[in-house]
This record gives sequence, C-alpha cells and structure tokens, in this order.
Amino acid sequence: MNRRSILLTAAALGAALATPMGHAQDGPIRLVVPYAPGGPIDVTARALAERVRDSLGVVVVDNKAGAGGNIGADLVAKSAPDGLTIGIAATATHAVNPWLYSRMPYDAAKDFAGITQMVRVPNVLVVNAARAEQLKIRTVQDLIAYARANPGKLNYGSGGNGSAGHLAGEMFKQKAGIYALHIPYRGASPAQLALLAGEVDFNIDNLAAAAPNIKAGKLKALAVTSLAASPMLPGVPPLSDTFKGFSIDTWWGLVAPAGTPKPVIARLNKAFTDALKAPETKTRFEALMAEPVPTSPEQFDTFMAAERAKYQSVVKASGAKVD
Repeated sequence: MNRRSILLTAAALGAALATPMGHAQDGPIRLVVPYAPGGPIDVTARALAERVRDSLGVVVVDNKAGAGGNIGADLVAKSAPDGLTIGIAATATHAVNPWLYSRMPYDAAKDFAGITQMVRVPNVLVVNAARAEQLKIRTVQDLIAYARANPGKLNYGSGGNGSAGHLAGEMFKQKAGIYALHIPYRGASPAQLALLAGEVDFNIDNLAAAAPNIKAGKLKALAVTSLAASPMLPGVPPLSDTFKGFSIDTWWGLVAPAGTPKPVIARLNKAFTDALKAPETKTRFEALMAEPVPTSPEQFDTFMAAERAKYQSVVKASGAKVD
C-alpha cells in the first residue's frame, strides 16, 4: 500500500469514528416505553419510531411496564450510554415518582440525558354535566363558590393516590382554599366511569381521555390546567386565569442514559425534532389531543428539573406515598 492509500484509509477511518452514532449500525435503536402498549405514550412513541427510520435506521419500541413506570425508566438509566438504548421520560417517572416512592431504583436528576420533549397534553377540570346543571355550576368560580358555601359536600375522583389527577386536584383545592374529599380508583378509566355515574362531583382528567364525553355532553369542561387556553378545547379558559401561574400538564419526552456523548444526543435530537415538526405528526397527534413540543436537549433537561421542583411540594401537600 503506497503512502497516498494509507493517508486516505486513515482519513476515512477517522471520519467514521467522528460521525455521531457511527456505531449505531451494529443494531437497531431500542426505545423503552415504561408503560403498557396501546396508550397515548406508546402510540406516539411508535409513530415517531416510524418517522425517524430514514435518518436513524430501525427503532424498536420495547414496552417495560410496572411500578408506575419505574421499571422501564430504570432499564434506560442502567443501559450503556451509546445511543442504542433510549427511553420515554414522563411526568410520573421523572417528576412525581422521585417524591412519591420511598425508594427509587434510579436518580431522575442524574441518571439521564435529555434528548427532546415530545408532547404536552392539557388536563381538564370536568364535572358531571347533569350534576353541574342541578347545582348551577357553569364556571370554575361557581364550583369554588359552591364548595365554600357547602363545606364537606364535594368530592373528586382520580386514578389513584399520587396519580396526575390526584395531585392536580390537591393543587386546585390548595389554590382555591376549598375542601373536597379525594376518592382514589384503580386507574383513570374507572375514575371517569365514576364521574359519569355521578359517584363523584368532579375530576381533573387527561384531555385525551375526557374529550369524547365532553363532546357528547356527558361532562362539562370548566377549565384546562395548561398555562394558556388549549386550541384543542376552544372556549374553555385555563385555570391560570383564576390562579396565576397554575400549570399542571401531562408531558413526555425522550432521554438517553447519562454520559451519552453529546454528538450522539445531537443526532438523536435532530432526527426526533424533525419528526415532531412534520405536519403529518401534528395531524396524527391531534387525534390524541397531544401537542408536539420539540425542544433542545438542554431545554428538556431544564424543564424536567423545574417539574421535579414543582411536584416536590405538590406530592408533600397531598400526603401521597408509595412504600
């Protein structure tokens, strides 16, 4: 081999090694979803996995449910930081569970590197439509006024102690200065059925789950819990209009194990944010009442840290604990 050939070979090898995720060709990327198949998180993860195939190659979605999402999140935390295993970070796994569980298998603040936030889904304060008509509750102010005039008569349901609906309800009670008995159910679906049956007076539910019954007139939406009004529920004000700064959305995004090289994170970020910005993605996510929220890795890390700080006080105030 002459000197020119040696130099060209060395240059090619250097370029290959310098290319972010050049090693990714060793196999597909594993995207761990810490929840069961079929839910909104799983559906959106699979939609993005399809859209990044041209830029990243095959992305295999691997559902690892259990322990409120902790099992799947821990699997990602303990994986090699090579860009071949990434996972979903959600409100529960990276903001609520660190304060809800007495013992955590991972450190949400230190064991992950953000890639991008994926979506934001507003929660919505809903009342049983027939009950609202009976009690003349048409606005948030009406609900608060009734609770103050009738102490101890209101209750609300949620998908369980420490669930998003429970914590949002406790935050609402705290801000409004009212009392309503919390009734936990075994999941969000039973809680919604209880509201439809009139067993509870109000819920703070995920908009994607509540929307069909709002449209059918069975539930009355009083407010969304996002900082601003949601275009997916026109005419319904945000709770921040009543309580400045009130914001408690459902969100999820993508993370890699801590220590994943920045060029690898950058390549993953570009592929997934490009997918999130595609008009087809927005249309598909709208059916789930989910808004795509592409961010930089740094923005997502900062956002998750702020959410952890917010939920620390919310969980403490709720008294919820999982031993």
